[in-house]
Amino acid sequence: MRFLYYDRVDQLTRGESIVGIKSFPLSEEFFRGNHGKVALVPGVIFIEAMAQLLGWLTIYSYDFKFTAVMSLIEGVKVTSTLRPGFTAEIHAELISATRRDSYGRARCLVDGQEVASVDRILYAHSRQVDPEALKALFGYYSGMGSETPWLTNPSRA
Repeated sequence: MRFLYYDRVDQLTRGESIVGIKSFPLSEEFFRGNHGKVALVPGVIFIEAMAQLLGWLTIYSYDFKFTAVMSLIEGVKVTSTLRPGFTAEIHAELISATRRDSYGRARCLVDGQEVASVDRILYAHSRQVDPEALKALFGYYSGMGSETPWLTNPSRA
């Protein structure tokens, strides 16, 4: 089982923002037996989706030269009454970055209404990575593939 909490990346602007999509059908593994008679989307899934997309934005923005390890979240707001059968749009933006860390914020929208947000997500940077392997993973996990021009030639982003 993969633990990716977004389905695809729809928009990506280096050093600025990322927009991804996540559908929540009843068939998702995390709905199995967790909520008694009424299946509800666990709030932590929204938090993880926002963190994953912002982490990839950070890594992409610096040409896959490090990996981002989430080290802090603050100002979390999550709706706890969403039932399966909807699609969320996840927006994340990079606010600041240094050589050692970066931070940003994110939010999830359903039908234009905010259902979750994180005011501050902080990532520590680890430079012990293989940039080409990270690039390949991003191409696969983003749904954009390695043939996407911005991925094979990051300077075009």
